[in-house]
Amino acid sequence: MKPYNPLGSVIQGCLSQGLEIRLHPDISVEEMRVGKFLVIQGLKSRFFCLLTDVSLGTTNPRILANPPAPTNTFLQEVLAGSSTYGMINLAPMLMITQARPTPPPLPTSRNHKRQKQGMPPQSSAEIELLPVKTIPSHFSQVYEATPGDFRAVFGWEDDPHRRNFTIGQPIDMDVPICLDLDRFIERSNGIFGKSGTGKSFLTRLLLAGIIQKQAAVNLIFDMHSEYGWEATCEGKDLRMVKGLRQLFPAQVQIYTLDVDSTKRRGVRDAQELFIGFDQIEVEDLMLVKNELNLSDASLENAIILRNEFGQAWINRLLVMTNSEIQEFCETKMGSKASIMALQRKLTRLEGLKYLRNTTSHNYIGQILAALANGKHVVIEFGSQANLLSYMLATNIISRRIHQAYVRQAETYLQSKNPSDRPRPLVITIEEAHRFLEPGTVKQTIFGIIAREMRKYYVTLLVVDQRPSGIDSEVMSQIGTRITALLNDEKDIEAIFTGVSGGQSLRAVLAKLDSKQQALVLGHAVPMPVVIRTRPYDVQFYQEMGDMAWSDLSTPALLQLAETAKSDLGL
Repeated sequence: MKPYNPLGSVIQGCLSQGLEIRLHPDISVEEMRVGKFLVIQGLKSRFFCLLTDVSLGTTNPRILANPPAPTNTFLQEVLAGSSTYGMINLAPMLMITQARPTPPPLPTSRNHKRQKQGMPPQSSAEIELLPVKTIPSHFSQVYEATPGDFRAVFGWEDDPHRRNFTIGQPIDMDVPICLDLDRFIERSNGIFGKSGTGKSFLTRLLLAGIIQKQAAVNLIFDMHSEYGWEATCEGKDLRMVKGLRQLFPAQVQIYTLDVDSTKRRGVRDAQELFIGFDQIEVEDLMLVKNELNLSDASLENAIILRNEFGQAWINRLLVMTNSEIQEFCETKMGSKASIMALQRKLTRLEGLKYLRNTTSHNYIGQILAALANGKHVVIEFGSQANLLSYMLATNIISRRIHQAYVRQAETYLQSKNPSDRPRPLVITIEEAHRFLEPGTVKQTIFGIIAREMRKYYVTLLVVDQRPSGIDSEVMSQIGTRITALLNDEKDIEAIFTGVSGGQSLRAVLAKLDSKQQALVLGHAVPMPVVIRTRPYDVQFYQEMGDMAWSDLSTPALLQLAETAKSDLGL
């Protein structure tokens, strides 16, 4: 198909339900795919549209009752286009208008050169992207979207005025689709999709973009050790791909909760991280009460213990004898059975490698110093990747870092000194529904962060295969949603929580391929778009400015070591 030949005509429709297009006789319905972008040329505006459905139509029902024989190709060709025809449904997403009358264009030869490069024709006229509040008239013509249309809507990566990052391409065209990273980090965001659809690769792709464009600093809770050093390709390909530490050795630090596992995998310069029992709050135990099988009565008595013994309450509880528990209950009106049950179940925490009675070193302060210096931190769990371990450590660390950010943000609001302004922070968590489900969202720091809308310069990047498990209020606050294939109806419905016109996009999401395709919608893109995700390969490494460790000179290695020491306060 030639991009400037009309594909069909608008025959009917409405703003809320979309438009019906009858294809011209020379256009095959098989060339129309759900998720494709088309443009309707109206009298005053161009309507950028998403193809949401494909159907067949006839002018006479008798044709369906007595169809031509499969071998009668002549009759089929006679009927095609006149008595039988293809239909498509389009959902208008944006209106492209000229902000002022068009002056004389530049010479045709120069515009032709720009169009060959995939750029819109150049003139001193300005275009304006507007939300769709009307529809084109009957018989308006439909065209293929051109590279210039995509550039006008999604911009380009080397735009000097925006931190754009290419996340993929349209499913039928080689033109970049960009995220506006400044808008991306303004709100919490989500990456969703069923198992095996490439969520980890999408997440690593986005995190690399944030690092390269210096849009924010990242704190990544790497449950399965996929983001820090290296990871295995999904499917039958057992090739290893580089993690963020290998791509950006001077900008990414790895902390580990399982030193032995990290050493076995050959991770370089990982720093150990320990958490003390005195850093665990009752609120942290509320989050993991199902994993520890804690009753509400046990948690109520934990509050009594904390009020009596302060931060050392867990250490004190674990060494209390039965008689001491009995004496405590008589004095403080506690329940002996509940406290003994709490003591018995908290002994499971002693099996977590990263927990100590107390820690003499301030590891969380060390992470905060690294973030303040513009470094990105990956926390690996190794063998400690069970849900109890992951949820407990993630909640404890995030809560303390958020508290520090709140203090710094309040200092900045008082002083108005730019040097006091916190660096924007993006916290990445996996299995997000465990932290954000309706029953526990109020007990986790992540529910607070999701609702704050970057008030204290902290946002979330949630990665999950069960968006239906996330509290609906939190889902409505998710700014940008990048969604691979989902099959469960509840999960699909959850993706469109708080999204106007979501009904027309449900069919688009359900028809995605199981690999390397995603629907992107929300705050960081001007309109929903289906993409082929950007390959995470050698070319991507080069575009990120990759420098192999073997290429680093001795002075460069010494500089990295000195930088690490500075960040540690050594």
